[in-house]
Amino acid sequence: MEIAIIAHDMKKELMTQFCIAYCGILSKHNLCATSITAKYISEATGLKIERLLTGEQGGEQQIASRVAYNEIDVLLYFRDTRPNVKPDEGEHELLRLCDMYNVPTATNIATAEALICALERGDLDWRNIVNPKNRVR
Repeated sequence: MEIAIIAHDMKKELMTQFCIAYCGILSKHNLCATSITAKYISEATGLKIERLLTGEQGGEQQIASRVAYNEIDVLLYFRDTRPNVKPDEGEHELLRLCDMYNVPTATNIATAEALICALERGDLDWRNIVNPKNRVR
């Protein structure tokens, strides 16, 4: 499956720790992430991750585009939850596209753990029917 990963600055360490904990499961899938997040995770885990642009340079939009083309099966998106941080337009659009294309999305560690465990059990295999072109890569 194709898994996209984004972590805002305040959540990069948490995402890295999450990926360390679930490295065995994640290693069975194709991963892409915004640049700095990909760097942290790959250095900590050795996972092969396609590095996209940074969030500010358009990495979130690259992932949104892949969602729109049905090229992403799962999105792990740990967002900054401080009260003074407002979601931007790109973040809203990415989450809207995930809803539109039925892409399972985790915006916190609890949901991410549920999704990763479901992925390992085969509970998300329905994505192979919805999105068979991913298997060609």
